[in-house]
Amino acid sequence: MHAFRRPASLAVATLALALTFTVAAPARERTRAPVEDTAATWRADVVRMADADDNAARRAYLRQRLAAAGMAPTTQTFAHESRAGENLIADVSGAAGRPLLLIGAHSDRVDAGRGATDNASGSAVALALAERFHRAPLQHHRVKVAFWDLEERGLLGAAAHVAKGEDKPALYVNFDVFGWGDSLWMMSPDADAPLVAASRTAAKAHGLEISAGKQYPPSDHLAFLKAQWPAVSYSLVGKDEIPRIIALISGKGTDPAPRVMKVIHSPDDTIEQIDAAAAAKGIDAVEAALRAWDAEAR
Repeated sequence: MHAFRRPASLAVATLALALTFTVAAPARERTRAPVEDTAATWRADVVRMADADDNAARRAYLRQRLAAAGMAPTTQTFAHESRAGENLIADVSGAAGRPLLLIGAHSDRVDAGRGATDNASGSAVALALAERFHRAPLQHHRVKVAFWDLEERGLLGAAAHVAKGEDKPALYVNFDVFGWGDSLWMMSPDADAPLVAASRTAAKAHGLEISAGKQYPPSDHLAFLKAQWPAVSYSLVGKDEIPRIIALISGKGTDPAPRVMKVIHSPDDTIEQIDAAAAAKGIDAVEAALRAWDAEAR
């Protein structure tokens, strides 16, 4: 996450697909793999990204996983001043004429640590949801998935995509820092939006707390909102961390510092920090919310 910065005062194989679906006529009911399988596959994706030598290798792994799941990724190159970047975008499901739900996360990391929490965790969530929507498409939306490059350099990959002005989504859903905790933290400009209500219901059903509102650290969703393209973002953290994170990004002190501020952008951002069981619950909750939102679309 671009602005989940540590304050200066702090110490600076073949993967099995997680989900199986069966289609029962006429109800199209889905049968999902156990939570333990979702957790295991999500964790394996985070591990592979964290173990990658650099950001190019992280993208190569994502490209491989998308292709193995039947989604052919395309490369979107861009340049900003002296920097060159590469986004990955793939069609997931849905007819061409339907409004677009775009889900995404940044795949790049900073040099310190391994970028497991920031943001292999969010990339693995976007990948898991893409697989689910590929196997069981939404009723009213087509879906694409994107993995942005150079978020850590100023949201550059998402901004480059938006600047092209192509294929404006009905909604962009971002995932950044989704590594542990009991609370979905949802950034939404509109507290009364249908997806907020659906997320509250889904979070409760899956044993999670939820915090929804405008106060949230900068991430790729801002590139969309700046262009007046609808966007939200989700993180998964501890409930007690959220007010302290908000205090820090508002320029106020807090003691103790929230866990996430101690981990990201530091040597501690490693696989040992993540909680796969918690992430699996979060994935289930967000999927349920998006399906409920889609079902209400007219």
